[in-house]
Amino acid sequence: MVDHDGFRIQPLAHAGFGVRVEFAASGIDAIVETCTRRADAIRDAFYAAHGLMLIAGLHEIRNQSAALVELSRLFGPEVENYRETLTSQRFFHDSVNEILVLSNRPPCNHPPPPRRGRDGAELRVQFPHQVNWHTDQSYRRPPPDVSLLLALDVPPREQGQTLYADCTAAFAALDADLRARLDSLEGIHAPGWIGRSRAAVEAGEPVLELLPHQLPQRQPLVRYHPTTGEPALYLCEEKQMDYVDGPIAGLEPGPDGDGARLVRKLLAHATQPRFVYVHEWTAGDLLIGDNRNLLHCATWYDAERHDRLMWRTTVMGNPGAEYAGEGKSWIPPAGVDVMAGMEHA
Repeated sequence: MVDHDGFRIQPLAHAGFGVRVEFAASGIDAIVETCTRRADAIRDAFYAAHGLMLIAGLHEIRNQSAALVELSRLFGPEVENYRETLTSQRFFHDSVNEILVLSNRPPCNHPPPPRRGRDGAELRVQFPHQVNWHTDQSYRRPPPDVSLLLALDVPPREQGQTLYADCTAAFAALDADLRARLDSLEGIHAPGWIGRSRAAVEAGEPVLELLPHQLPQRQPLVRYHPTTGEPALYLCEEKQMDYVDGPIAGLEPGPDGDGARLVRKLLAHATQPRFVYVHEWTAGDLLIGDNRNLLHCATWYDAERHDRLMWRTTVMGNPGAEYAGEGKSWIPPAGVDVMAGMEHA
């Protein structure tokens, strides 16, 4: 536990990584002021904890949405405008362009993941039992650095959790020969709605014709964090990678190819319980996760009986040296809609 002027930092309970920040002041304006004034200390704690931070009790943001954008600015120079990214309009916030809405309610209609059984009282977190492990919008280059996820309405405990996997620790636990091999490989990342996911290829679905700014993107399979310098695995579950030309560039493509087998091996390794934090949500929780070295996924909840409403922001500006000088891959030519041909997403 570390005490600072106006706040306290302590490790997350039941986790090998991550921190919880508790503030002396309770009002959202005072919390934003403290975070802004002590931004360096907040960021240092975030990176030292492998990029996972919890701030609880932020209920006021429901009526002060701009505060979420201000908190997001602590973690990068650009809080993204979702209307300029590869995002369907059903996820847009009514008035704040930087907030994405995740909810089972209309108009979002974002369903929960499939229900999975438990072993006794334990939630099974490891891939392939738990599905949809990913890092946010990895099919853009450069991908977003950090995501902030705020809980407004949540189902009961033991439903609708969010799981985070520490891919820095997972990479370090691989044997040296495999680490060296992975360091030269690239994954091919793609949106899940264009016919290139594992399930789509296995089902023989047509592959969507794409405009240049919508094409799958290659990302290093091992990313070196631009702040800490530490290497971490960087990949996603089969829904968010390209199983037509990939998922690993230069390896046998397709759902049963060498690339797919390597992805499954690495996902199973990285999502072992020893690398995973399970977050049981309370309304007002804000979880800040580093996309450059964490995987995350949501678990099932009973959407017939319970509402789940989350707000998310993503922050860009420091993807690392491998992206130096690059423009945004997803920006279309003038007069072309970013989601043209993807309206079904």
